Amino acid sequence: MTALFLPLAIGPWQIVLIVVIVLLLFGGRKIPELMRGLGSGIKEFKEASKEDPNDKKLEE
Repeated sequence: MTALFLPLAIGPWQIVLIVVIVLLLFGGRKIPELMRGLGSGIKEFKEASKEDPNDKKLEE
């Protein structure tokens, strides 16, 4: 069973490698814009998941 989770284990060197690749792909100036967009997307998703589907039917 541990062999199934072994590929999912992320160590510190894998995180460093991912950060370096992201920096190379997007550059230092684009990363804050990407994080801002990601944050707003997560916020919208949380708000949408909290809405009750029955409330929308009453508004229409």
